[in-house]
Amino acid sequence: MSETTQTWDVVVIGGGPAGSTAATLLAKRGYRVRVLEKARHPRFHIGESLLPANLRLFDKLGVADEVRAIGMVKLAAEFVSPQHGNRTQRFMFADAWDKSMPSAYQVRRSELDDILLRNAAKQGAHVSEGCRARDVAFAADGSFATIDAEHDDGRIENVRTRFVVDASGRDTLLANRFKTKRRNERHNSSALYGHFSGARRNEGENEGNITVFWFEHGWFWFIPLADGATSVGAVVWPAYLKRRPKGTTVEAFFRETIALCGPLAERLKDAELISEVHATGNYSYTGDMTHGRNFLLLGDAFAFIDPVFSSGVMLAMQSAFAGAEAIDAALTNPANAPAALAKFDRDVRHGPREFSWFIYRMTSPTMRNLFMGPKNPLRMKEALLSLLAGDIFGNTPIWHSLRAFKGVYYVAAALDWRNSLRAYRQRRRNLSDAQRAEPSVN
Repeated sequence: MSETTQTWDVVVIGGGPAGSTAATLLAKRGYRVRVLEKARHPRFHIGESLLPANLRLFDKLGVADEVRAIGMVKLAAEFVSPQHGNRTQRFMFADAWDKSMPSAYQVRRSELDDILLRNAAKQGAHVSEGCRARDVAFAADGSFATIDAEHDDGRIENVRTRFVVDASGRDTLLANRFKTKRRNERHNSSALYGHFSGARRNEGENEGNITVFWFEHGWFWFIPLADGATSVGAVVWPAYLKRRPKGTTVEAFFRETIALCGPLAERLKDAELISEVHATGNYSYTGDMTHGRNFLLLGDAFAFIDPVFSSGVMLAMQSAFAGAEAIDAALTNPANAPAALAKFDRDVRHGPREFSWFIYRMTSPTMRNLFMGPKNPLRMKEALLSLLAGDIFGNTPIWHSLRAFKGVYYVAAALDWRNSLRAYRQRRRNLSDAQRAEPSVN
């Protein structure tokens, strides 16, 4: 049967980490899977820092050796605070609650995403690159869906499927179609980023660590890559990005922003910019809907949160594992579908919710104090390290300790109420400015 007339078991929209992972898992179970990917891999993508929890997922997909070959080993996450004399606090993953996940990788996303997409094809998924899904029509009885897809040669194809996986990332195809996408009213950010050669890195085994630099308008990432390049980005309030003077190039504004952070500027003083500087609205959002009768949303297609904890790839892939289980249950026995999709809903909301509590407070003086002077009563530091490692979906018993940490946070914020109130008011102003700067999240 031709592509045009064949009915697929599952069509996956998007060939990033979420889509490729779901396609691999479902194809390995014998389903007829089609992947519609608008770009042609390898293609550039930001988000190069992985978490230790990613490595177990790579093992399950059978790509651990390929990822290891392109990765820069990352043993820790480091935070540098100007409010603490530009001191560096290093969080070693080996000190987390579960000692079996001591490291992660920094990777070129173009290489990682290509590995994952090719692996899906090896497992039997039919991958169509240069093919953008434009719209989806669902049959009234939920028995099938038809996807309008446009190939990059202009050819239009109607793809029929029993189940749709929306892994379209920030395109959020189904969330836009059903108008369920909502601005995250508690957080909002924009980003400037580029790649440098010759940046000063840590020495020895800590060369590959990610460093987060706080500064007055947000925070910077510093991510060393295996090919000698270093990814540097500034995550700022949207209103700050709007301050770029007319006639000032994005590159010039990026360099001016770097100059506001002395410790980062020092590490880049002998470095050369080797890429275009990108400016993007990393507008945080979430969705009211994770699934329907015969579709579900994975990764950024459902929600996008601030990348300060490098959680994006891990959350995307974890949602794909949960989604594949739900789809298998639904297609094997439709009577199981409601329960399976309800479980998927709980699983896919869990990660963004747990990370967001910390993300919303990362710029507060209380959180900076706690991060820069970590203590381990009730194993709170170990639990926090487990969160930073992405170990939030298994059986590691970190939740009582994290609740204790949150209690300490609230007490410390109350005791330092003047600074807490000042920071809260500034945050509310920034959120208000962000809403005026960008009227829509679509």
